Amino acid sequence: MVKLRLKRMGAHKKPFYRIVAADSRAPRDGRFIEELGYYDPMKEPADVKIDAEKAQKWLSTGAQPTDTVKRLFKNAGIL
Repeated sequence: MVKLRLKRMGAHKKPFYRIVAADSRAPRDGRFIEELGYYDPMKEPADVKIDAEKAQKWLSTGAQPTDTVKRLFKNAGIL
């Protein structure tokens, strides 16, 4: 099963996240299939960039977004 989830990157106490499509069995920061965008919660306001075409493609093939990714998609107008 494919999940759309966040991959944590960045230094200690300065996280930013990449939104990726990954197998649900893969570790959080491990192997992924495709990168869909990024999310930086440390900036004010939070910096979010999502490739809507890729996100729609994965949602149409049955990929399940996590709660946080679902919220980011709703704010971006993808869901």
